Amino acid sequence: MSDNKFRDKWALVTGASAGIGVALARELAKHGAKLILTARRQDRLEKLAAEFAAAGTETRIVVADLNDSAAPQQIYDATEGAGITVDILINNAGLGQYGPFCAGLVDQELSQVRVNCEAVVRLSRLFVPRMVERRRGWMLVVASTASYQPIPYLTTYAASKVFDRFFAQGLAAEVAGYGVTVTALCPGPTESEFFKVSRSRAVNRRRQSAEEVAHRGIQGLERGKLTVIPNFSGRAGAMAVRFLPIGFIVRTIERVVRPRTGTRD
Repeated sequence: MSDNKFRDKWALVTGASAGIGVALARELAKHGAKLILTARRQDRLEKLAAEFAAAGTETRIVVADLNDSAAPQQIYDATEGAGITVDILINNAGLGQYGPFCAGLVDQELSQVRVNCEAVVRLSRLFVPRMVERRRGWMLVVASTASYQPIPYLTTYAASKVFDRFFAQGLAAEVAGYGVTVTALCPGPTESEFFKVSRSRAVNRRRQSAEEVAHRGIQGLERGKLTVIPNFSGRAGAMAVRFLPIGFIVRTIERVVRPRTGTRD
């Protein structure tokens, strides 16, 4: 355990009802943070809040769907706008869709842009200026190792995660002088509901536990790291794209993740 920078600070975690979001909330609780959990599914949030309350962690929930452009303001109004000082913002909520872009559900493609990109910007624009004013704050943006190269059949998802990583890294440089830390967490395949929601068979490799991803992510945030890639294979892949032709990489990935059935032009 570190010097408990997060003790008694309010931490807002989006996408807190499952997977990495739950693990991040639990990791923050270990560091002594108080929790604001937000997601679409009220029943899951209430169950998780009860778990934390029983363990002595002060917890609040905000039910909101980040696919709705009004949701970030709703979350802000229920927290910072209501007098709760949010020192830690965890932009975790995200979704994907696996399959040929031309055959996919267009609403799901657009939802990835709204949740993975637009909601991150809206929430950051609401909460980070208050951190800058206080000269104190931390923000974690959950990107992905998918942000290091295009991934056919997860085309929109990978592109949205490039946005997340670059957004976090650019903003980090802007606010560092004000005592605010911004970290991009870039997990690889992780045990979560992502594969079910995205209908993906694209990654059959060994998946890292959400708990390990969360531990390394919060540790990196606390230490002020710009980017955290929580597993070796992800770090190796991020390094490889610096030296191999991008065309070769994308063609290789396309062959590996190509759907077993369906049409190709």
